[in-house]
Amino acid sequence: MSYLVLARKWRPQTFGDVIGQSHVTRTLQNALKNDCLAHALLFSGPRGVGKTSVARILAKAVNCESGPAPDPCNKCGVCREITAGSSIDVQEIDGASNRGIDEIRQLKENIQFLPTRCRHRIYIIDEVHMLTKEAFNALLKTLEEPPSHVYFIFATTEPEKIPATIHSRCQHYEFRRLGTAELADHLGKIVQTEGMGLQQDAMLLLAREAEGSVRDSLSLLDQVAAYGATSLKEVCEVLGVVGTQVLEELAVAILESDVAKALRLIDDVYSFGGNIQKFTTDLVFFFRNLVVLKNLGPERAVTLMDLSREDVDEFSSVISKYTAHSFFQVLDALMKGQEAIYRSTTPKLSLEMLVIRLCSMKEVVGIDDLLG
Repeated sequence: MSYLVLARKWRPQTFGDVIGQSHVTRTLQNALKNDCLAHALLFSGPRGVGKTSVARILAKAVNCESGPAPDPCNKCGVCREITAGSSIDVQEIDGASNRGIDEIRQLKENIQFLPTRCRHRIYIIDEVHMLTKEAFNALLKTLEEPPSHVYFIFATTEPEKIPATIHSRCQHYEFRRLGTAELADHLGKIVQTEGMGLQQDAMLLLAREAEGSVRDSLSLLDQVAAYGATSLKEVCEVLGVVGTQVLEELAVAILESDVAKALRLIDDVYSFGGNIQKFTTDLVFFFRNLVVLKNLGPERAVTLMDLSREDVDEFSSVISKYTAHSFFQVLDALMKGQEAIYRSTTPKLSLEMLVIRLCSMKEVVGIDDLLG
């Protein structure tokens, strides 16, 4: 089978293709223009936000036959080799499986040789925090005074595990998690190009579920496309995700102390195959959105919530019946009970008991209203 997954098909090939990381790409492009690129770079950030992709683009920009240039041409032989992963002068090393001192000693021996085809030798070490203490120590002198033809690019999701002695020898670039709206817009362009016909609210859900990771969002989009889903309901079905409609119904049941309806909704989610811990987290964030909406109003709150404008308008009518103190009370109880549900061997039962307690709480009246 020759099918190429979307995460690989839509992998950025130039700095301009990288979304949400302009603070990194602009700095690197200026460094290339001014010929002041550091010999050791550390890229850190959540998974799937472009660390390795930017490292590859940088390797092409440094070695491009028409460069060094702020953007690679992606047409010359060197660029094509690096894109295909066949360049012997640009090596990607998995830090998890090459973490010992012997592998680093071998690397130190190899870097003494001049590049065969490229202008510089580039070593990209992914998940570099997995290297042993001895391996890091073996790198110290090389990082401080490397050969002029060598660049090191380290990528990690856990920068706090990098020794300070290594960290101080690198320029550190922190990659950010993408916002839901920005990620949904990116998915929209891909959906339009691929002719998938996915609805906007469904793309917003995919972006929300990806939690800021471009790669995760494309993997979810691949799964949805294979199913043939186009509507929000179908996307929820294929991903096993509970829609905001269910969360809204449960929130109203809790606020109205409707125990029977609340328990039925939890049972429906469980029968649907939903993850109770994930459902609890979604419920916490739903009440968080209600708190923000109640205190700020629709116009100011819409930019602080991962919801469509239609959802915000719908929730506004729901919250008008209750006081802000009531939402605070429920949210506080949910957050305190969330950890117990995560630890529980019977999470469904724990959530049911928590919801029953929430339904038994009386609506809180503000002190100003009471005095009035």
